[in-house]
Amino acid sequence: MRRAGKSSGRTVRPVAARQPMPLYHQIYLALRDQIANGEYAHDDFLPTEQELIREYAVSRITAKRALDELKADGLVVRSRGRGTRVQITNRVPSVRAPIEGLVENILAMGLKTEVELVEFDYVPASRDVAEALACAMGDIVQRAVRIRRLDGEPFSHLVTHVPEAIGRSYSRRELATRPLLLLLERSGASVSHAEQVLTAALAGGDVAQLLNVPTGAALLKITRTVYDQNARPVEHIVGSYRPDRYQYAMTLSRSPAGERKPWSARQESGKGRRPAHGWDS
Repeated sequence: MRRAGKSSGRTVRPVAARQPMPLYHQIYLALRDQIANGEYAHDDFLPTEQELIREYAVSRITAKRALDELKADGLVVRSRGRGTRVQITNRVPSVRAPIEGLVENILAMGLKTEVELVEFDYVPASRDVAEALACAMGDIVQRAVRIRRLDGEPFSHLVTHVPEAIGRSYSRRELATRPLLLLLERSGASVSHAEQVLTAALAGGDVAQLLNVPTGAALLKITRTVYDQNARPVEHIVGSYRPDRYQYAMTLSRSPAGERKPWSARQESGKGRRPAHGWDS
């Protein structure tokens, strides 16, 4: 459990006062996004009202309202004199998706898009990341944040976690220039299958800025855990996508009679002059 707020040492991030969205709601979305991405895990303390006032240059009423909204959503508990603590009780079940052609699709995407590595670090695993990677909470994992662009315009925000042993097999520079799944394969983790969840999400402050969209804009969110040939989880990724630049589609075809699985799927995505493929890493 982290006791101190994470805002110490940060530069001031003024919210957009001219937007029709209330200031408190913009801060609420930013904090909710950080909770969803695992920056604040279950039982972590969020920044105090005073820290939010300094970080976002807002009034105490605005900071308090943002934290109260998180409480109303059941994401935090607030105790007088003790602060605001993350309380995640609802878990969204994972779904299984086919992974045929995964590496080939990643290679094709790499030729058509540009990637910017925003963050690269080794951090203790949050509760969600530990569950996804089948490790202990607090174990060191490699965390990266990347932005992928198509025709110079950002379309995806990717937060990935991999086990430390795998992360140590490649450098920051390599991750900035090569698809992560190819680096996983180079480390000896032959990718076998993945489980993923597709949902809708609203863009929080940091994600909105990196994707060049307004705070609160609608995004496609994909949460995926990738497994190797031994059914060992080797990557956990949370991707946020601009729907005006990215689509996720699935073409279904009927399998021959008598087979166990009556349907097979081919995944496609992308929107624009040079479409990107469905599996992003």
